[in-house]
Amino acid sequence: MFTTRPTLQGTFGMVASTHWLASQSAMAVLEAGGNAYDAAVAGAFVLHVVEPHLNGPGGEAPIILAPAGGPVRVLCGQGVAPSGATVAHYRSLGLDLVPGTGPLAAAVPGAFDAWMTLLRDHGTLHLADVLRYAIGYAEDGHAPVERVGATVETVRELFETEWPSSAELYLPDGRSPRPGELWRNPALAATWRRLIAEAADEGGGDRVAGIEAARRIWREGFVAEALVAQAARPTMDTSGERHTGTLTAADLAGWSATYEEPATYEWDGWTLCKAGPWSQGPAFLQQLALLPSRAADLPAYGSAEYVHRLVEGTKLAMADREAWYGDAADVPLEALLSERYNTGRRALIGEDASRELRPGRPDGRTPRISAHATAVAAGETGVLPEPRAGAGEPTVAKDGATRGDTCHIDIVDRWGNMVSATPSGGWLQSNPVVPELGFPLGTRLQMMWVEEGLPNSLTPGRRPRTTLTPSLALRDGVPAVAFGTPGGDQQDQWQLHFFLALVLRDPVRGGLDLQGAIDAPNWHTDSFPGSFYPRGMVPGGLTVEGRTDPAVVAELRRRGHEVTVGEDWSEGRLCAVARDPATGVLSAAANPHGMQGYAVGR
Repeated sequence: MFTTRPTLQGTFGMVASTHWLASQSAMAVLEAGGNAYDAAVAGAFVLHVVEPHLNGPGGEAPIILAPAGGPVRVLCGQGVAPSGATVAHYRSLGLDLVPGTGPLAAAVPGAFDAWMTLLRDHGTLHLADVLRYAIGYAEDGHAPVERVGATVETVRELFETEWPSSAELYLPDGRSPRPGELWRNPALAATWRRLIAEAADEGGGDRVAGIEAARRIWREGFVAEALVAQAARPTMDTSGERHTGTLTAADLAGWSATYEEPATYEWDGWTLCKAGPWSQGPAFLQQLALLPSRAADLPAYGSAEYVHRLVEGTKLAMADREAWYGDAADVPLEALLSERYNTGRRALIGEDASRELRPGRPDGRTPRISAHATAVAAGETGVLPEPRAGAGEPTVAKDGATRGDTCHIDIVDRWGNMVSATPSGGWLQSNPVVPELGFPLGTRLQMMWVEEGLPNSLTPGRRPRTTLTPSLALRDGVPAVAFGTPGGDQQDQWQLHFFLALVLRDPVRGGLDLQGAIDAPNWHTDSFPGSFYPRGMVPGGLTVEGRTDPAVVAELRRRGHEVTVGEDWSEGRLCAVARDPATGVLSAAANPHGMQGYAVGR
């Protein structure tokens, strides 16, 4: 079958990410003797520079890691709602949704502390060693991809009239960043240089002490002071009003990244590992649980029946996500993944497409759905427009409201260490640039409900139910594949199709056909309440790539799916690395969608 690129194979190390400069920077760290975790940190900070419309230091970064010979762990880089972020406060401002932009949408930034924790506990290099690549691209410049300038142009009026610090950085002399021209972020480079210098003085040259000093400076030093000052500035947001945020010095000082056990599900000899139900990750596991227990029993790959079964299962899993997932709840995950529960849920999948939001009753519990989501599902309020087929890049409104912006990076090294991470948030259109720092705050609180008593209610100290969802798969108990994608609510849909394509396709060169699985035509549905402002849905909506067999499209429409046919390469921005447990051969692949994701290795 045609693939756009070969699946890379080697024995030294493999990197796949959503931008070639991040991939190559991470590979340079491996070449210099660093391990997968050193390389992941270096690559992640480069992503902040080269994909600023998709992530930033003020965002978040869920990470799944599998140290060679050790257990798989989740490192939570998702910050919590500040102490002042209460339903009562937002209601007092006349808000029934958290704005999609501005400081009211800012959680405690989580990405930086997560990367520092990973470097401290699993890396081998000093802070300056891993930050030098990001500093170089920010200080000396890089040629930006097309979407950076296009995103800036979308929000030009907002920047010029309301967010002057963003205009100063992204519209110097009135020009947005352009491909083929060097673009610089000197303020960000200066931030990292100052942080490195202060951390080195405080740490006395010791690697771990220096990293700990950097964490303290971020939480309590000059970085924290600038972030809190920015949150206190009245800022125009998607509500059409200027608001101040709730982030305080105590919020920053009191939060740190944590390790957790992964949520897992066994399927046909594979163990799939995801972050817990404070993310949407278990929805991937639920989608698998709704399928036959063996790959051989699935409908013919790529057939209308195959796509129909997967799409209808996605709707059921996402309805459960809406009713049960959240950091503010005791999530009945064991019941949601049980065979007894899923036997009943499978029976709901009929021959025709469903347009309903149908959460289940695990252990007989009564599902809780927000009033807004209930109204959207019933057609009593607006729905999202038909999705733009756009390679997982952001759909951005003039007020900065955004759907589906994210990056991804996967790495495996010669020792067998493996890591998968989906950094996001804190993108250029989320909040004004903090002038002293060169990056903005994030907006992840928009995923929480301004309504009491829900699993994902806006609650101080609780994590918003993030869409960010890296994956790691074990084969017969041994870490074998790390993968993920940008794409907001689409992430676990695209990853499900990738994983099944990987399992169902013939091997290449004796190993998994990572590139073929990435290149296979993909799809997504918006037939459930979205996670991004304004939290709408498209009942029965299904978007497929133009490469999909027209006969399959016709049959899906006959079954009642509202099918939108997108461009040929419009769904997914997947990355993946793998290690064959039997041979130790490493492999990697990255998506051609958007023409910027690349895998490297040897």
